[in-house]
Amino acid sequence: MAEISVLGSGRWGSLIAWYLEKIGHSLILWGKKNSPDIDFLIKNRNNGSVFFGEKILITSDLKIALKNIFLVVSINSQNLRDFLNDLVCFSKENNIDLKNKIIILCMKGIEEPTGKRLTEVVGDLIPKNKNVAIWVGPGHVKSLLKGTPTCMVVDSNCEDLKFKLTEMFSSPLIRCYRGSDLVGNEIGAAAKNVLGIAAGILDALGMAQLKGALMARGAKEVSILMEKMGGKKESAFGLCHLGDYQATLFSKESNNRKFGETLVTGENVDFIAEGVGTSSAIEKICLKNSIDLPIFHEIYKLIFKKTNPKSSLLKLFSRKLTEE
Repeated sequence: MAEISVLGSGRWGSLIAWYLEKIGHSLILWGKKNSPDIDFLIKNRNNGSVFFGEKILITSDLKIALKNIFLVVSINSQNLRDFLNDLVCFSKENNIDLKNKIIILCMKGIEEPTGKRLTEVVGDLIPKNKNVAIWVGPGHVKSLLKGTPTCMVVDSNCEDLKFKLTEMFSSPLIRCYRGSDLVGNEIGAAAKNVLGIAAGILDALGMAQLKGALMARGAKEVSILMEKMGGKKESAFGLCHLGDYQATLFSKESNNRKFGETLVTGENVDFIAEGVGTSSAIEKICLKNSIDLPIFHEIYKLIFKKTNPKSSLLKLFSRKLTEE
């Protein structure tokens, strides 16, 4: 049994805390002081979906949360740098050594201003800590609470840590695999959210039959991006990316797919779609490195340039004919 703190009390962070306690670990769930979700959790010990037993400590006191060695981080990926900066400042003020903590990132994204992977952001802020891992793959809160099993991947530059975490996090509900490509797994996990937005656009246009083509060509584009950024192109067809398509491109629970629908319908959005910031980050990476990813480019323009969805789709179909 390990003593673990989950930093981030949103839907996924709460689910992770519930799951890890369920399989036998000692858990602290932390949320930012005065945020609506943590105040509600502390008072009611549930968030409407996840109900916590008495063994899980729910707190907004960061000093308590940082007592544990294992820190599972589940926040908006675009807020990671600011969050870590605050964490470093708090740790210095309270004489807490972060370099020996084990940091596991459970969110998916590429930093928009810099184009950096999330483990690279951790390296910028906590450079002496080499015990950093990601834990990604398909999964929805409702499905896991119902007991529907899934498979996920753990990856890190530290081989011993990968072995340790896959053993710690695996159960009949979530089977964990050891990754062998940290770069590719981070990129693939982030990029599938952008393709989730594309899937929502197709749904809203009544063109869901094109999702098969989106999956095939989208995975191909992601494999190109992975290779250009120093990863293995084969990772696009693993759990981090292709293995997560059902949960992202087809599920009604997918926020990214829902966001894609709103680009067509014009509805207001009251949820976080991680693919938005990642779309901008990938566009910048492609421009800087002369990478041609047509689907990702059109999705970027739809989100940030407000181009017409049907026109964007036709533009993809009017491109020069090539080999598959």
